[in-house]
Amino acid sequence: MAIVMAAGLSTGTAESHAENPIVKQSSMAFKTDLLTPEALWAMGRIGNVALSPDGQQMVYTVSYYSVEQNKSRSMIYRYDFRQASSQLLTDSEAGLSEAAPAWVKMPNGQTRIAFLCKGQLWSMNSDGSDRQQLTHDDAGIGDFLFAPDGRRVILVKEVEQHTSIAKNDADLPLATGMVINDLMYKHWDHYVMTAPHPFLADVTAEGINAGTDMLAGEPYECPMEPFGGVEQLAWSPDSKFIAYTCRKKTGRDYAVSTDSDIFYYNVETGRTECNLLKPADFKAPEYDYVRSLKRQTVNAGTSSHPKAMGGAPFAGYDDNPAFSPDGRYMAFRSMERDGYESDRTRLVVLDRQTGDFKFVSEHLDVNQAEKQSGVEDYVWSPDSRCLYFTAVWHGKTNIYVTNLEGKVKQLTDDQADYGISAITPDGSGLLCKRHSMAAPDEIYLLRLDTKGIDRALKSKKFCSDVQNGLAKVEQLTCENKLFYDNLAWGDVRPRWVRTTDNKDMLCWVVYPPHFDPSKRYPTLLFCEGGPQSPVSQFWSYRWNMQIMAANGYIVIAPNRRGLPGFGMEWLEQISGDYTGQCMKDYLSAIDDVCREPYVDSEHLGCVGASFGGFSVYWLAGNHEKRFKAFIAHDGIYNTQQQYVETEELWFPNWDMGAAPWVAAAESEQQKVFTTSPHLYVGRWDTPILCIHGQKDFRIEYTQAESAFTAAKMRGIDAQLLLFPDENHWVLKPQNGILWQRTFFRWLDKYLKP
Repeated sequence: MAIVMAAGLSTGTAESHAENPIVKQSSMAFKTDLLTPEALWAMGRIGNVALSPDGQQMVYTVSYYSVEQNKSRSMIYRYDFRQASSQLLTDSEAGLSEAAPAWVKMPNGQTRIAFLCKGQLWSMNSDGSDRQQLTHDDAGIGDFLFAPDGRRVILVKEVEQHTSIAKNDADLPLATGMVINDLMYKHWDHYVMTAPHPFLADVTAEGINAGTDMLAGEPYECPMEPFGGVEQLAWSPDSKFIAYTCRKKTGRDYAVSTDSDIFYYNVETGRTECNLLKPADFKAPEYDYVRSLKRQTVNAGTSSHPKAMGGAPFAGYDDNPAFSPDGRYMAFRSMERDGYESDRTRLVVLDRQTGDFKFVSEHLDVNQAEKQSGVEDYVWSPDSRCLYFTAVWHGKTNIYVTNLEGKVKQLTDDQADYGISAITPDGSGLLCKRHSMAAPDEIYLLRLDTKGIDRALKSKKFCSDVQNGLAKVEQLTCENKLFYDNLAWGDVRPRWVRTTDNKDMLCWVVYPPHFDPSKRYPTLLFCEGGPQSPVSQFWSYRWNMQIMAANGYIVIAPNRRGLPGFGMEWLEQISGDYTGQCMKDYLSAIDDVCREPYVDSEHLGCVGASFGGFSVYWLAGNHEKRFKAFIAHDGIYNTQQQYVETEELWFPNWDMGAAPWVAAAESEQQKVFTTSPHLYVGRWDTPILCIHGQKDFRIEYTQAESAFTAAKMRGIDAQLLLFPDENHWVLKPQNGILWQRTFFRWLDKYLKP
């Protein structure tokens, strides 16, 4: 059934947002029309989106943050397409968070909304009435996925895991010591003493039982940590099989390999039947653990033939399976090479009848073989004939469609980033979230001309799909209308810069609200993390371009070497060359924008996090007096120390080439070690703010402490902001506001004369 939508935007969420007691700060009288940290944290953040089976309603979550209470609350809304309005379903009186809503078919045939609350699975009617607790599980439920027939459900629960950290003696219940026997004893922000497992449970009129562990006795994780969710599992349309993602490795093997696979679980027998991507007799090649896997045997296969002899078939990350609606095919995302976390993610289709694999997202433009980029979200069309997906190109994440032969057409070309949430039952529309550097996520409907898309995919001619109107975008929610209407926003403009090796580099330039070209503005160079993450139209509640602009700064954010969306050569140049062309690209960007009369070239700042923090530390010793202030968040200061401090060792192996004690071909250390930022401290001459979370196990906080100490010992003005309870990110409201205030106090001190 097609979605019917009245004209105009929903105002229901904006109204309920203003009335919600946890976010009273959002309805404050705006004392200025400029974005502040308090206003940023008062915005509603749209999360999960789920479409009803008849296509007439959707449910979605909005998270609100209370600075005073230093916590968040997730609330569920229902949107009715016929009335174009939203209704709050969360029980406001109870004051609890309710999350992960999904439309499910219950054993009695009724369609209800399932959701998580207080670590248990609940259900309610579509109007929020008749709330029923379905599970009473001591372990708690982290996520869930119902079978299409509603008779069973996958429950994600934590189970004890002691492959790296030994279990302490039973008679020492208060002992806090950890006996560690292998690598991967820590991951992201926690010590690994449990692992998520999928449990297969029965759904009855009386509720849901505890279920059976699908990985019973196996020391692995599914979904994969630290960021995997139920998108890594999939039910077959007949509810008889489950495809799940797993990297069946532990300790040192896990630390150096990214090789995950898709496994096939038979619901009736309760057993994993096979690994869909590797033969039953497959034996993994041996690793040289202290060198990059780039040229090792495991990666000897070719991209055109994943079953090539000599290497591992489907050697890299493989995840996010999804069966086609007719059950014949299964799609999944696949990276080609083991040990390369930032490899291009390709969309693959497995024909379950023939066993053949087809790569269907090789080129984003049939006429441009070099136009290659990774797939993010994707969804099957209801007729199983094509797939819609998102991919980044030239700093924008737009929506594409591919048929089963791999012919791709672009459907949107917005200065924005899209994410696909669902497709309508008749295939006429995609529910999407969309954000940009100028606005946070809102929900949109992409109306599809399915007949036109079918003709375009069959045509041998090149056509401008967007101009031909194959898709039209309609905004459904306006959650943060209060802020859009009361604040001034800075313009975001593309700027192409010529690099030192005569290539064109896209930069985003963000201008202050009320920009006056006759004035001169202090300017910031933004250094991206990753190091291979796109500078697309991202919206961040910490590294927010609009709040930097609102504080009177022009911001230039270059898509320097090493970023996706500009072809594979551009993406991969950075591996092993952290301090080469990418650093030249940064300086080309800031030098180019300084040619503008409105840029105060005497008051430039350089800021960044993660690899961006590394970039700041390195540029601090190599900027030739361009900058007057630096800010590094969670950055690598000493690459030699980073190698043995981080937990996912495939990352430094691939990017740095080998361990620091292993000689390169020239019988010297790898370049990344001989050009480490800490070796240039003797050249530091500029004030620097170092920020770090002490629960950051990806880059340990000792890196920031070392940089701060070095600066102070050199007599350079420096400041250290440590967060004992934060990881690689800053997630708590009061910490977030402290971060913003400290950030701008530091910049204002040196860049605003």
